[in-house]
Amino acid sequence: MALPKRRIKHGGRSTRDPVTPNPRVRRRVLLGGLAFAFVMVASAVFYRQVVETEFLRGEGERRYLRVGEIPARRGMILDRNGEPLAASTPVETIWADPRKLVTQLEVLPELARCLGLKPAELRERVQANAKRGFIYLKRRVSLEETGALRELIKRRGIDGVDFETEYRRFYPGVEVFGHVLGFTDVEDRGQEGMESVYDSLLRAEPGLRRVIQDGRQRIVQEVEQIRPPRPGKDLVLSLDRRLQFLAYRELKAAVAENKAVGGTAVVLDVTTGEVLAMVNQPGYNPNALSGRDAERRRNRALTDVMEPGSTVKPLVVAAVLERGLVTPTTRVNTAGGTYAVAGGIVRDVHSYGTLDVTGIITKSSNVGVVKLAQMMDYASLWKAYDQLGFGHPTGVEFPAETRGVLRHHTRWRPFDHATMAFGYSVSVTAVQLAQAYAVLAADGVKRPITLIRRDHAPEGTRVLSAKTARAVRVMMETVVSDKGTAKRASVPGYRVAGKTGTAKKASGSRGYAAGRYQAVFAGMAPAGNPRLVMVVMIDEPHGGAYYGGVVAAPIFAKVMEGALRLFNVPPDDPTPSMLLAGGRADP
Repeated sequence: MALPKRRIKHGGRSTRDPVTPNPRVRRRVLLGGLAFAFVMVASAVFYRQVVETEFLRGEGERRYLRVGEIPARRGMILDRNGEPLAASTPVETIWADPRKLVTQLEVLPELARCLGLKPAELRERVQANAKRGFIYLKRRVSLEETGALRELIKRRGIDGVDFETEYRRFYPGVEVFGHVLGFTDVEDRGQEGMESVYDSLLRAEPGLRRVIQDGRQRIVQEVEQIRPPRPGKDLVLSLDRRLQFLAYRELKAAVAENKAVGGTAVVLDVTTGEVLAMVNQPGYNPNALSGRDAERRRNRALTDVMEPGSTVKPLVVAAVLERGLVTPTTRVNTAGGTYAVAGGIVRDVHSYGTLDVTGIITKSSNVGVVKLAQMMDYASLWKAYDQLGFGHPTGVEFPAETRGVLRHHTRWRPFDHATMAFGYSVSVTAVQLAQAYAVLAADGVKRPITLIRRDHAPEGTRVLSAKTARAVRVMMETVVSDKGTAKRASVPGYRVAGKTGTAKKASGSRGYAAGRYQAVFAGMAPAGNPRLVMVVMIDEPHGGAYYGGVVAAPIFAKVMEGALRLFNVPPDDPTPSMLLAGGRADP
C-alpha cells in the first residue's frame, strides 16, 4: 500500500516530492509519432506513385518531353531527261521563346538588324506574345543571316532564340520555267502552275518524333520516332530543258528587238502531244517573288486569248477539201482585192486576181478564203473549228487555262461567217492553235496536249483524212518560200510548212485599236512527215515591222532548227541551201 506523500513546509510553504519520468510512456509516444509520420510519408508516396502517376508524368513531360516534326523533302520536278527544274534544299528557320526574350529587350534592335527586320515591329511582336513559348522570327533565312545571328547570340549571350531546319523550294532555271512551274508558299504548298496542279503528289509529309529537351529547349535525347517522314514524289514533265532555254532566249531577244509588249512560243511533239517548250515574255523569277510580279506570273500560252488572224486559213481550206468542195487547183476569183459581204468589206493587202486554192494560202488572200468558207454553211465551218479544239480545253491540266471563244453558229451574223474565215470573231490560246496545227501534222489525228512526259503516244481522234492533211501541208510549204509570206521561217535542210498571221487587237467596245497588232507564225517540220509543231506570237511590236512573216517567223526558224538538231530529226531537204549554210544541218 502506497504511503501518502508528505508535504514539507518551508517558511509557511509546502512542496511535493519530484515526479520520476516514466520511460515506457515516452517510448510509446515516440513510437506512435514515428509510426504516424511513416504512415503519412508512405501514404504520400503511394498517392504520388500510384494515384497521381499519370498526372505527374504528364506534368514532367509537358516541361521536358516534346513532340517535334522531322522535316521531309518535297518532290522534285524534272524535265523529260531527268534534269531538275524544281528542288527543295534544307535551310534554317529562326524561332524564339518570347517569355525569355521579353526580359532581354535591350538586344532586340541588334537582333532585328541581323534578320533584316524593323526593331519596333520585332519588339511589338515579342511583347504581344510574352506569355507564349514559341514564335517564328524569320523563316528560311540565308546562310549570311544565319552566320551573323549565331555570332550575335554567342557574343551577347542571347537566351530564347534557336534554329530549326526546313526546306526551301529552289528553281535552277529561274524565269525560264517560271510560268510553267509556278511556285510554293512559305509552308511549301504549291500556289501556281504545276506546283499547284500536282501539289498532292509533290507534297511531303513530315515525320513526328518524341524528344527530351533541357531548360533551354535544346534537344537532349530522341526518345522515339512516332511517324517516319514521307518525302514527296517526283514529277517528270514533258519539257526539254535545252529546248526551253533556246526558245526563251530567242523569244526574249525578239520581244526586245521589236519593242513588243510581250510574246509567247510553244513547241509540241506531233506524235505524243507533249509540250516540249512553253515560254512567255515578260517573265518573273520564282526564287525572288515580289508583289509587282502578279501581272507577269500568268502563263499567257494557256491563259491569254488572241484572234489568230490568217493562221486559220489552212484550217478553212482543210474543211472545204474534206467535204470535196474544191481541190488544190480549183480557181477562185479574188477580184480587185475587195469583196462586199453583208454590208461589210473584206480586203486583201494586194489585188491578186484569180488564184487557185494553193495560191490563196501562199498569198494569204482574205477574199479568196472567204469565198471558200461561203461554200459551207455556218454549221460546217463551226464544226470544223470545234473538232480542231477551238472553244475546248486542250487536255493540259493547268490552272486558269482559257477555253477560248467560239460562239455557236446559231448566234452568228452574216459578216461573222466571213471574218471567222480569216481569224476574227474567234479567239484561241497559243496552245489551242498549236493543237490544231498538230492535227494537220499528224495526218488528221487530234491528240490531247500534255505537260507530263508520255512513254507511249495516245491513240487520238481522227478529225481529218490523211489525204486532206497532207494536201494542206503541201500548200503550206509554199508560204515558206520566195513566193510566200514567211520566207524567213525556212530551216536549212528541212521542208517547212506554216502560215503567218497578223491580227489587230481588240480594244473593248471601241472595236480594234489603231497600231496594235499581234504577229503570229504557226508551222511544222519536216513538212513531209512532221515531228514538231511550233506557234510564235509577238504581242504589240512597236519596232516598225508588225507582220507575222517578219516578226514571228525568224523566231520559229531559229528555235525549230535547234529543236530538230536536239531530237536528231534527219533532214528531208538536203538541197544546196544546206551547203551554202555551212553544213548547219547534220547529214
